[in-house]
Amino acid sequence: MSRTSIYVVVALASAAVGYTLYHFVVAPRIEPDVAAVQGTPGAPPSSSVTTAAAVSTDAGLPATLPDVSMPDREGQMRSITSWTGKSMIVNFWATWCAPCRREIPLLNQIQQQQMAQGFQVIGVAVDARDEVLEYAEANTIDYPVLISEEGGIEAASKLGQRSLGLPLTAFTDRQHRVIATHSGELTKPQADAMIEVIGRLNRGELTLEAARTLADEKLQAVEG
Repeated sequence: MSRTSIYVVVALASAAVGYTLYHFVVAPRIEPDVAAVQGTPGAPPSSSVTTAAAVSTDAGLPATLPDVSMPDREGQMRSITSWTGKSMIVNFWATWCAPCRREIPLLNQIQQQQMAQGFQVIGVAVDARDEVLEYAEANTIDYPVLISEEGGIEAASKLGQRSLGLPLTAFTDRQHRVIATHSGELTKPQADAMIEVIGRLNRGELTLEAARTLADEKLQAVEG
């Protein structure tokens, strides 16, 4: 065999070994690292400072509100879907989140004014239980609160959130079909616009797709 042929054989053998090492040893180690950088659905944010920009949607809105159970203030397990026949306003919050705290008076107002129209506000506290109970005792919260860091993250993930930025609010019709989610502090004009759209859907004036489109347009157009 000539010297040139030997070089060619050695080169081909080296390439084959290199491919094998990469495919079966190196690549499997790289893929988990990429997943960690991109973020695993439902994983908590790496920083306690979260904004609307920190939230991204994965597969869009689910068909209906996810059935996730968490303890309420009395310690009883309750699903966020247990308010049957109610148009839901599900607010994800935490005691350490200043915009979340600022929303509470507005959410109290919505609960008081819209309860007769079939709307129900619930809070999902993605926080330590003791902190939430202490805060709730010192401050007026007129709507049910479910408390669970893991449960809150699971529910947000099922609502299409790859990472949970707080506050986050989900809106449904009375069939618990998800109409829209809003990241960031909710304002009264935004809440009023969503209540109007959901009311029209409940009355049969809009289809589900038309309501979702209109809700998205209004949330983007209405300024606080």
